[in-house]
Amino acid sequence: MKKILVTGHRGMVGSALVRQIEKANGLEPIVAGRKELDLTDQKSVFDYLQREQPDAVLVAAAKVGGIHANSTYPAEFIYENLAIAANLVEGSRRANVNRVLFLGSSCIYPKNAPQPMTEDCLLTSPLELTNEAYAIAKIAGLKLCQHYRSQYGLMYHSAMPTNLYGPGDNYHAENSHVIPALIRRFHEAQSRGDASVTIWGTGTPRREFLHVDDLASACMHLLSLENPPDWVNVGTGEDVTIFELASMIAKVVGFTGEILTDPTKPDGTPRKLLDISKIKATGWSPAVDFQAGLAEAYQDFQASLESGAARL
Repeated sequence: MKKILVTGHRGMVGSALVRQIEKANGLEPIVAGRKELDLTDQKSVFDYLQREQPDAVLVAAAKVGGIHANSTYPAEFIYENLAIAANLVEGSRRANVNRVLFLGSSCIYPKNAPQPMTEDCLLTSPLELTNEAYAIAKIAGLKLCQHYRSQYGLMYHSAMPTNLYGPGDNYHAENSHVIPALIRRFHEAQSRGDASVTIWGTGTPRREFLHVDDLASACMHLLSLENPPDWVNVGTGEDVTIFELASMIAKVVGFTGEILTDPTKPDGTPRKLLDISKIKATGWSPAVDFQAGLAEAYQDFQASLESGAARL
């Protein structure tokens, strides 16, 4: 395996994967921007894969967002993510690509799944409604890989990461995930000298967070396995409440005001903690300390603001 196509290479996950591949001896990342390759266009994807002939495909491209974005644009989330998964998996088969690693999300598991969530709790009860559209598309991608592996004998498999953070994140005021949203909110509050910051919901839901470089290392590890699981959780196995997270980010930013909650806003799933025993049994474990990772993420946000490269 030499040439690895990384889709979504400009995103936080894709750029981390490219960095990991570039560090490895004998591996070459292949990338294509949206103008060159529209992943929702079947013919474009099929033609591109036939032309480039990668040895492996990493499906890191996705339409993503937080609770607000998922609730506001569910049709776009389900259509675009279904199209990306179907086009890349079938296109890879037609181009004789024997290795595909599809990246999903921990939101594929039921809203009230037993905690921590094991891989076999998939499809055992209803999903969280606020991100159901995205979750269904990711479940479909996982199942595509599972059934293509079973029927065609291709090594198509999946990784289901928990909530991600790190360099290159999206800091949009409404459409970002919780860590970048809070980093921006506390930074701006600190800059204005605000006395308080209000966070969405009650602050009691528990969430697990994984540094994007840890995910990238897990992906490279999974690609090195001869017989990986059909899908495997990737996380830290530890979680914090949203209020605890907000307090940690406030400390990193240097905000000393009051942190308030807004119970009129949705909380989302009460708890999302992955059981990572399966991937740990294959020899991988996360390496980035959470507090240090948050500090690095804030430094990246500040640097991107200064350079004008911040995704706001």
